[in-house]
Amino acid sequence: MDIARYFIRGRTFMASNPGLQDALARVYDSSERPRCMCVPGGVEMYVARHAEYVIKRMPDTGRLHHATCPSFEPEPGTSGLGELLGEAIVEHAPEQVEIRTAFPLARVSGRAIPHQEAAEDPASVTAPRKRMSLRAVLHFLYDRAGFNRWYPAMAGRRSQAVIRRFLMSAAQGVTLKGGTLEERLFVPEQFRAAEAEEIGERRRRRLALLLSPEADVQFKMAILIGQLNGVESTAYGRRLTVKHMPDAPLYVDNKAWERVERAYGAILQAVDADVEHKPRVLMAALIYAKREHIYQVDSLSLMLVTDQWIPLDGLHELPLIEALQREGRSFLKPLKFDAKSAAPFPNVLLLDVGPAPLPLHVDSPFLAAKERALKEKAVSGLGQGAWVWRTDAALPDLPPISAQPVQRVRPQFEQA
Repeated sequence: MDIARYFIRGRTFMASNPGLQDALARVYDSSERPRCMCVPGGVEMYVARHAEYVIKRMPDTGRLHHATCPSFEPEPGTSGLGELLGEAIVEHAPEQVEIRTAFPLARVSGRAIPHQEAAEDPASVTAPRKRMSLRAVLHFLYDRAGFNRWYPAMAGRRSQAVIRRFLMSAAQGVTLKGGTLEERLFVPEQFRAAEAEEIGERRRRRLALLLSPEADVQFKMAILIGQLNGVESTAYGRRLTVKHMPDAPLYVDNKAWERVERAYGAILQAVDADVEHKPRVLMAALIYAKREHIYQVDSLSLMLVTDQWIPLDGLHELPLIEALQREGRSFLKPLKFDAKSAAPFPNVLLLDVGPAPLPLHVDSPFLAAKERALKEKAVSGLGQGAWVWRTDAALPDLPPISAQPVQRVRPQFEQA
């Protein structure tokens, strides 16, 4: 397996080369840029500094990279990301991304939502501005962390520690509501019984911002991302258990949970599906402190993922995803973000068939009629050569690998 290669000051460094950090340090404060050598001639990158020097993709260059390169980014129209770029997601600079959300991160006492009657002859009409939902923020982080991608070298390496590290890294350099996403994001540590007290103390320090009210602020909120592990009824509403947080449940009002069940019933039921590898339910929740160290859910969004943390739009995609993994293929799962439907998007982009990805579509008879119509319209627009699997028939042969793919994975995955 080849590792990513970077050209810096006349030398080519493998991503695993111990000397790469020194080389990046020499160009960090200069106008020189490393080049990712995934394609002939390379593609310019930039150097960021966090705990160590990190090479990142320049804005609007994702399509220039080879499809198997971690820096590759498909055309915006292949996922819900395209609807948000430039308005709800704004890249001010390579290391400065602003996201604009539709939800608050604090509740202010006594401030009502202004209400105006529609005027027959208004002075002006304002076009609605796109703002990201909680689901879109979850998809944004998941995409930046690379967890909607799969390379064979990732098999068995996505532990909770890896999930947490990459999601927290994805939040770096992202601002929202006048603050940073990193300071408002909480992802549980991998739980170890022998270190339960230390882990709990670090969690309490991390969530201390919820216990620091300010003038006129009723409560502050944080975004928690974790695996939903169980739900039970109590006298205080539903108690949600998050995996790797067994000693710190979340609480949600009964009526709110009933709305969750209506909206996400298919996802909640999917964990009991008659499949060999049970999927998981990933939750993004806005939480606040109802009382000291009692965490209440203000709102939440759920996402179905495979046992290897690959996102799913539904169980109909699972056999295709698992077939691709069994055959050692490299692929990307487009995400919905805030699009009204995921049906027009490819269910999978196959990355190992050449320099450009190949869309794979899945059509299920269990899709709603409107969703099936959108899927069929998308497939018909691709012409005769489109790859489509109708799940009431056998899975078609997968397109062959055009050449041995360059299976580049980030060094952190190898060390996980």
